Formats: sequence, structure tokens, C-alpha cells
Amino acid sequence: MEPVIPDLRAHTRADAYAELLQMQTLLLDDANDVIAAMATTAALVHHAFGHLWTGFYRVVEPHALLRVGPYQGSLGCLDITFGRGVCGMAAADGRTIIVEDVHAFPGHITCDPRSQSEIVVPVFDASGALLGVLDIDSAMPSAFGDADRHGLEALVACFARATYVPVPV
Repeated sequence: MEPVIPDLRAHTRADAYAELLQMQTLLLDDANDVIAAMATTAALVHHAFGHLWTGFYRVVEPHALLRVGPYQGSLGCLDITFGRGVCGMAAADGRTIIVEDVHAFPGHITCDPRSQSEIVVPVFDASGALLGVLDIDSAMPSAFGDADRHGLEALVACFARATYVPVPV
């Protein structure tokens, strides 16, 4: 039986991410499937913090197109081109982007009108190639900060393990 995902909203972000990293390591220790690892990671983060939307957009055309992958929450956009919206910008630039107010972000793609803030973290494989991005939306403005950046970057670092079977492109 798998462990229950704890509600970590009352914890400091640093403590919450440390606990999630420990759970992720335990759950994915023998994993070799990237999609299963994405699904597990999305569920851990989503339920621990009660976000509006938590999930992955996978690279399906290198340097060109992201497609929705495993996620939790309301419906997501199916495809996002590199450079478009927060996810596309993070994919094109290969860096984490935190948006305190999505309505003030030029070119923001509105998949759910309740979204107020967002963080997008690039995900790299063992060779350093971009696998996709982890996208998290909150119904609260300014919901994300440096502790989230560091915690989420630590969580997605697991995808750089050489044991993962590459995602077919």
C-alpha cells in the first residue's frame, strides 16, 4: 500500500519540500519509467499543497512543441509551442519562471480562468536534454517564491537519473 500524501500547507516550504523529496525518493527508488515518475511527482505536489493545477508538459518536438502529460487538477492546454506563454518561455529558455500575477504576464495562456499565479520548472534528462516542464498554477496571487523554486528544482532533478527510459518523441 502506498503512503498517504500529507497536507503540507501549514509547514514551511523548505520543510514541506524536504518531506516531499523524501517521499518521492522512496516511491521512485526503482522507477525506470519517466511518465510514471511524472504522474507520481504531480500527485505528490498537487495534494501536498492543494494547488489549482499541477502537471507536466512533455517535449514532443524538440525546440518546438510541448504536449500535456501527467497532471492533477482541471483541464490543461493540449499543446504549447516553445516561446509561448509561461511554459513555452521556460522551455525555450531552460530556466524556472515564477509569475506573481498571470494577468500581467505578456502572452499568458489561460487554461483555467481561476489561475492567479504560476511557477514553471524545466525538466532535464541524464544527458541534459529538455524532457518537458513542470507547471503549477495557484488560485492565489504571488503563491510561489524562491523556496518553491529550490524545492521543485530538487524534485525534478530525479528525472536526470540515467535509469529512466527516454520518453518517445
